[in-house]
Amino acid sequence: MGWLDALLGRSKPVKPNLDALFALPSAAVTLQAATGLVPTGLGSVAFRAAEGGAFATLERDVKALLGERVEESHDDYGYTWLLVSRPPDALSELVTELHAVNSSLESAGFGPSLLCSLVSFAGDGGRLAVVYLYKRGTFYPFAPVPGQRRDNALELQARAALAGELPLEKDLTRWFPVWGAPGL
Repeated sequence: MGWLDALLGRSKPVKPNLDALFALPSAAVTLQAATGLVPTGLGSVAFRAAEGGAFATLERDVKALLGERVEESHDDYGYTWLLVSRPPDALSELVTELHAVNSSLESAGFGPSLLCSLVSFAGDGGRLAVVYLYKRGTFYPFAPVPGQRRDNALELQARAALAGELPLEKDLTRWFPVWGAPGL
């Protein structure tokens, strides 16, 4: 970063740390103790598909790697979602597969196409996703309720529980809703 950037208030973007995803299994134990929510066995990765043969080949290879545990869908904003399913007690394996999808896209040069990854939790207290923002390298909780509303109390409770476990997004305006995300 140069002196002009500092003067104008610009900063370098945070470098994503995909290995932070591996902290999710231990964070899930803390989340369950605090909220009663348990993993559902569902997780997904959102990215903007690129044109061209290289991206199509990569996407086909990722789907072949995960086999029938993966489903593809598209949202109204132009993002492609890969939903990965595992048994609820196989959170470590789910996180490993989400990491593999993200790493494959990143190592092939499509890192800027990645939006987020999420892992779903559910219980008597409601539904919650722990969302990893790729471009920020941080996590945040998202708790949807019917009618495209959010359970802010549950999100704040989850944030308090996860504070020592994951690098959380401090800027609440970046806690974007991921309405209709597969697996949530």
